[in-house]
Amino acid sequence: MVDYINIGKIVNTQGHRGEVRVVPLTDFPERFEQMEEVLVYHKGERKTYHIEKTRRHKGFVILKFREVPDMNTALTLKGAFLQVTPEQLVVLPEDTFYIFEIIDLEVYTPEGERLGKITDVLSTGANDVYVVQEGDKRPLLIPALKSVVRDIDLNQKRMVVDLPPGLVD
Repeated sequence: MVDYINIGKIVNTQGHRGEVRVVPLTDFPERFEQMEEVLVYHKGERKTYHIEKTRRHKGFVILKFREVPDMNTALTLKGAFLQVTPEQLVVLPEDTFYIFEIIDLEVYTPEGERLGKITDVLSTGANDVYVVQEGDKRPLLIPALKSVVRDIDLNQKRMVVDLPPGLVD
């Protein structure tokens, strides 16, 4: 299991009062509005910061931390990741998974043929696409559709897919 999950990245300062501009790395950016504190991971260190104020602006989340009094201090956090522990994750609906849970799953056909391991998940807008790699073969791109993905077993780190005709050489 993953120890920490990135939910945002500080990309810049906002104004001169110590606010930071965050690109949300979560499907639930509203979560920042309910949070009182967050882990900030920067340059190999992880520290707890207390959130005083939250607002959204042009696709960003703007945060004001108690520990950051001015723009110069905020500037030192540029590039930092905002993290939570697995216990702090938003509960997902049944048959829905976080990307970090999907990465590294072994992928098999219903007949038991191993296709490879999921190395990445691409968000295409219509549906996600799983990138499956096996050795030095060309990556296999599998659409994350219920008609294709037959079973996901996180305990066994295994996914079973029924590939549409023409998807495999």
